[in-house]
Amino acid sequence: MDIRILPSNIANMIAAGEVVQRPASVVKELMENALDAGADQITVVILDAGRTLVQVIDNGCGMSPDDAVLCFERHATSKIAEAEDLTDIRTFGFRGEALASIAAVAEVTLRTRRADDETGCEIRFADSRHVSAEEASVPKGSNFAVRNLFYNVPARRKFLKSDNVEFKHIVAEFTHLALTRPDVAFTLTHNGREVFVLKPAKSLKFRIQDVLGTNVVNELVDVSAETSVVRVSGYAGRPDMAKKSPGNQYFFVNGRYFRSPYLNKAVLKAYEHLVPDGATPSYFIWLDVDPHAVDVNISPTKSEVKFEDDSVIFQVLYACIKEALGKNSFVSGIDFDREGAPDIPVFGKDFEKYHPVTEPLPSLDPVYNPFENDGFPSQESHFTNIIPAGNAGGFPHGAEPSGKSGVPEACGHGLVDKREDYGKLFEDKTLPSKSVVLVQNRYIVTSVRSGLLVINVRRARERIFYDRFIKALSRNAHVTQCSLFPVAVQVGVENRLLFEEHSSLLSSLGFDISSFGNDTVVVNGVPEGYSVEPGRVQTMVSDMIVALTDDHNSVAGVMQSAMAERFARLGAAGDNPRMTNSEAQRLIDALFACENAEYTSSGHRTMVMLTAEDIDRKF
Repeated sequence: MDIRILPSNIANMIAAGEVVQRPASVVKELMENALDAGADQITVVILDAGRTLVQVIDNGCGMSPDDAVLCFERHATSKIAEAEDLTDIRTFGFRGEALASIAAVAEVTLRTRRADDETGCEIRFADSRHVSAEEASVPKGSNFAVRNLFYNVPARRKFLKSDNVEFKHIVAEFTHLALTRPDVAFTLTHNGREVFVLKPAKSLKFRIQDVLGTNVVNELVDVSAETSVVRVSGYAGRPDMAKKSPGNQYFFVNGRYFRSPYLNKAVLKAYEHLVPDGATPSYFIWLDVDPHAVDVNISPTKSEVKFEDDSVIFQVLYACIKEALGKNSFVSGIDFDREGAPDIPVFGKDFEKYHPVTEPLPSLDPVYNPFENDGFPSQESHFTNIIPAGNAGGFPHGAEPSGKSGVPEACGHGLVDKREDYGKLFEDKTLPSKSVVLVQNRYIVTSVRSGLLVINVRRARERIFYDRFIKALSRNAHVTQCSLFPVAVQVGVENRLLFEEHSSLLSSLGFDISSFGNDTVVVNGVPEGYSVEPGRVQTMVSDMIVALTDDHNSVAGVMQSAMAERFARLGAAGDNPRMTNSEAQRLIDALFACENAEYTSSGHRTMVMLTAEDIDRKF
């Protein structure tokens, strides 16, 4: 076996596999370089989700012509000079691999100028090779244009996801960096459309509002604590606003975004017993520690960090969030300071024996006629009050006047009798074929030849929805229930792109959902049987984000079955309006029209049979 040294361009392509995974990786690296260069205004231009162009323009310090060529060499960096510098990292980029890796898999053009230079330069790289270097008239700062990403690695380009998915990752990286520096102006455009235009913000909370929306800011409470090990600041979401959909969970250390399942457990532990199972609160946590106590060099993408003492950070973070929730009355507290508090008397069981309490009785005029004296009592009457309005019949039970009292009989009747017919104008006058009994709107009980049939309403609806969705996905035949008033739901830029990505799937299921602005979707219609009440629609959208975020099997038949099952559970979940007997009968008819009426798609029973013998055993 012969051993050889790989050419530099091949070595760079291998290294690029770690650093440049997708267009979002290019955006991240170039934006971090811009921030390290001292830029206070950064513009990101994207074409075709980064496949055609990723351009990052900044007004930072710029580079000299020699440095502009040298920066594309592997391990070329201005951030560190000695090994000791690796333990004191205060900048984003320091590895010196980003530009070399990008130039190995794309065509890169750099236009840059320093503030003191009269002219700048234009440098071109392709396939890790220096193509050209020319003098150019350019503004102060740097302008990186990365074109045709993975043009020389077709296998990598083939495995890129759809434009919506790739742009969603770009938005995520853009959001991470925009939140780290609220004092910097950021702009993001995609195919000529402005997605974000962020001006310098007064505080982190204003930047969160600009990036994620007002509804996210309204659910946040302040978090702060300072110890000798770590200083914690930021915001935590209200427990009652926790959502099932993932997102809006951010950790930052020394201004750098990172992921940490371990610290995420500390946050969720603080919310224990405050949020329902499966729900996740929002949080934006900034940690400031000594750079010597954290290692940010454990991953090529620098998305993970290692603390010197993770357990201490865990405990401080848990206590800090627990305290913030307690201060805002989200957890029960005990006040042990009773000094000066007034004594509250405690009444014994014999209190009423010595201090009897009598119920006041109303004064009534049994001969009062509201059609005389303009509705006021006569001057001769010693009663000063009229009959309480809460008495529908006009008199208390047992005190009804007879026809001889002088009060017309129609006065105490008519209105009450007619009220019994209210609401029956549009009801189905046809009686159901079989008598049914509704138990707490959760079960339907009906008699059959062999005994009693008990049907679980939620599971029956799930089975019915599943069969409808399977037919809709296979035949593209669906029924959409249009809403009289469309419901707008703010979901964020990333989730809006998620709905756009699956628009054809949602349309085939009967959903009519369109984008509105950058971070909002409008629900114009839902499948037949879904609730159109605004509160239920907003909950449905949150559940849909969870369903659409899950990975799907690439096999068409398996994917259709999985999606139909997921959306069937979504439509059947939640509280349903109280059913009438005719609606219950229609549900029974629809259930028995299904292919397998006894079980849901996940194998749970929809009904049970109680024979006469089963009932006898209960007695």
